[in-house]
Amino acid sequence: MIDIPLLARPKPARLLAALRQRLRTSELWLIALSVGVGAAAGLLAVFQSQIAHALQSLLYGIGPYDRLSARAYIPWTEAIWLPMGGLALGAFTWLVRRRRTTPLVDVVEANALYGGVLRVVDSAIVCVQTVLSNGVGASVGLEAAYAQAGGAAASWTGGRLRLRRHDMRILVGAGAGAAIGAAFGAPLTGAFYAFEIVIGSYTPSAIAPVAAACLASVLAAKAVGGVPYSIEIKTQSSPDAIAYLLYAGLGLICALVGVAIMRLVPAMERAVRAAKIPTVLRPAVGGVLLGGLAVLTPQTMSSGHGALHLDLAVGVPLAILGLVFVLKTMASVISLGFGFRGGLFFASLFLGTLLGQMYAGATDFIDVGARLSAENAALVGMGALAVAVVGGPLTMSFLVLETTRDIGWMRSLTAGRMMRRDPQTIAATATVAEFRRRFPLGAGSRAILLDSKDRYAGLVRTATAYAEDVDLEGPIESLAITREAVLTPDMNIETVMRAFEASEADELAVVDDDRQVLGLLAEAYVTRRYASELERQHLDLYGEARS
Repeated sequence: MIDIPLLARPKPARLLAALRQRLRTSELWLIALSVGVGAAAGLLAVFQSQIAHALQSLLYGIGPYDRLSARAYIPWTEAIWLPMGGLALGAFTWLVRRRRTTPLVDVVEANALYGGVLRVVDSAIVCVQTVLSNGVGASVGLEAAYAQAGGAAASWTGGRLRLRRHDMRILVGAGAGAAIGAAFGAPLTGAFYAFEIVIGSYTPSAIAPVAAACLASVLAAKAVGGVPYSIEIKTQSSPDAIAYLLYAGLGLICALVGVAIMRLVPAMERAVRAAKIPTVLRPAVGGVLLGGLAVLTPQTMSSGHGALHLDLAVGVPLAILGLVFVLKTMASVISLGFGFRGGLFFASLFLGTLLGQMYAGATDFIDVGARLSAENAALVGMGALAVAVVGGPLTMSFLVLETTRDIGWMRSLTAGRMMRRDPQTIAATATVAEFRRRFPLGAGSRAILLDSKDRYAGLVRTATAYAEDVDLEGPIESLAITREAVLTPDMNIETVMRAFEASEADELAVVDDDRQVLGLLAEAYVTRRYASELERQHLDLYGEARS
């Protein structure tokens, strides 16, 4: 083979060769490459999530912000999509196997056995199978597709740049971890997923590239409208020593349940093979069983994120929690045993919250000297069962920390509590001259207009009424702004801030259902109040008191 001098090569080849040289000699260049790979992984994760959700919307008629597992019920006419989707998946898998003689390689296997070399075709097949499985409602998560796509993007890039084996493994781990981080909106979770599950070790040289990739992925996903995985709970009291012991018992139970679930999956696979069901029909047969479970409760469908929120918010009775736990476990085992593609990552999170709530409810019947919070127990169960099923104790610990949002104070801080209750008002039919007589410059910055029935008709800035080109005999209503943009007293502070952003107004009126004016709220005050409450929450979190 003749070595062509660098200057004699075409310009694109020279640039590529120079980049390869930089990557081999400078860690900063590898970090920069990881940022690009992480951003691509984040975009791919959002893209796959939207495809799966669009398919669920098409088949089951859910809205853009709804979750399939949170539906009230699934009729038989819609449950039929599970076996139909299974048939489509079986046909696709059969066609793939006809053209391939080697098994598909996932991202963890590629990093462990093949030095990070992951074929794009293999990854595309895995992604299609996973998105289709989740999209038709099977009880599987999209984490396999996320990690596979992120790892494939990294492997393809590293292959083009001829990275060394060590750098390639780091980059592939960073890509897979970045995809998981983007899916949850949790960069630390993604980073430790890369270390604990994909790369398999903690090395100083991998810290910066993996961290950079995960941060870039979360930012990229947020920029294109990706919705992070979040769990909203109210602030709970700190557990005492007895409660810590009880939570340790919950961890042990989760470990045993996780082992049982992991053994049920291969047992189901062996039973399906023993039944001699044709491979192409296995997902369809499994879809029939899943359809029956979906009719009993839609919480058995998809990854279960919507059901997780629903059960935590409503406070489901202990017997119902137990029934849902059994049915969701059956659905997950059937899905994987009959050939649907995906993983137990997302399902184990939901099952863990159910197990935690049941455990907390059970301790209420026993005098153990402590009362467990159902919300705290749900979070402990979520992390513990996920560790038992997936692995990665630090990954799951950070997942619980990063995805938990304390929204109790946000719900209580409403527009009705923050508004000024004595706003200046004037009839909308008044003239500009009358407005000037009632509100001289310096008396106030604005006034609220009322119609003939004393309903809100808009808002007028005082400075606008004193402009030189204003007709003094004209109606003040002609100068009104924010006629339709209003607040209601029950809006929490987050919704209020979004309303200000959407209306681009500095002040908004607070009205009741009949548009009777209750008060006035300024954006500047809301922002200050939000910052103050956030600071107080942080001080409480770290156990500090204000001076």
